[in-house]
Amino acid sequence: MTEKNPLSLQLKVEDFLPATDAEKQSLTQMRPGVSFWKDAMRRLRKNKVAMISLTVILIVMFFSFIVPNFYPYQYELQIKGSEYLKPMTYSTQEQLRIDAGEKVFPHILGTDNLGRDYAVRVMVGSRISLMVGLIASAIILLIGSTYGAVSGYFGGWVDLVMMRIVDIIYTVPDILLIVLISFAIRDPLAILAAKPGFGWIQTVGPNLISIFLVFALLYWVGMARIVRSQVLALKQNEYVTAARALGAGTGRIIRKHLLTNTIGTLIVTTTLQIPSSIFTESFLSFLGLGVAVPLPSLGSLASDALNGLNSYPYLLMAPALLISLIILSFNLLGDGLRDAFDPKMKS
Repeated sequence: MTEKNPLSLQLKVEDFLPATDAEKQSLTQMRPGVSFWKDAMRRLRKNKVAMISLTVILIVMFFSFIVPNFYPYQYELQIKGSEYLKPMTYSTQEQLRIDAGEKVFPHILGTDNLGRDYAVRVMVGSRISLMVGLIASAIILLIGSTYGAVSGYFGGWVDLVMMRIVDIIYTVPDILLIVLISFAIRDPLAILAAKPGFGWIQTVGPNLISIFLVFALLYWVGMARIVRSQVLALKQNEYVTAARALGAGTGRIIRKHLLTNTIGTLIVTTTLQIPSSIFTESFLSFLGLGVAVPLPSLGSLASDALNGLNSYPYLLMAPALLISLIILSFNLLGDGLRDAFDPKMKS
């Protein structure tokens, strides 16, 4: 038996003996390997606030894209004698039909000043706002990520010139540009809408098309700066040098090696861009620069509701609450995605 050294500061010699196979096995933690995506989704599912926000977004999308297809009223249908009905009420003619034994679907949120069912207009309006947010964010992602990756990869004078262009774009007033573009393209779009296959232009209107053009011209600069900073750090890695040594082209390196490794940042930034785009569209529609009548959006519904705010306040509550709910849900989901894709948050 090994004796204890009196000068060992009361340390046991047995503690420094090699571990047995049984002790090694007991300390081994067998953990199955997981990919980056599975690990991120696992952390996202643990974030209750983000999952609740995702559920709210899915519910809003369901009521915006699915329910109007089965709803008994159309968003442009004007029911004579049903102006400014309160929620869950009927007009005189509808009440007579009910008394005669006919089933009439109630106006859940009432009607507007033209007798149009307000619930279906809110659902279609949220659909328009969501589509604008998603399409605008996709445009920003495509242009911003490409521009930022090219600037960060080449560096030098190329990066200097491209970033000065970004600085100039930051100074352009977006609302003024939307008004100017809207007036400039109104007549050409009217001519184009008269041709076969372009009838959707008249439905959407020049204002909404000008909004998309401004998003493509101005709003991608924030995404470009974020991607550029990521690419500046990633292009120094060994796998980029190896790909370049093996003869890979610039486009392939940017697409396969740089943008692929910034996918987490791209997803988070795009998710946070969606509520910003929705708010911008709602604000412009509130000012009368949005979708064409009679197509509704949440901003135009809120603007129309201001005319009868004192007498019919419920017309403003629905679009205002829905705008707030959508923007808040996307922001909280974006925060959850940022925590899930951030390697520093990994336990």
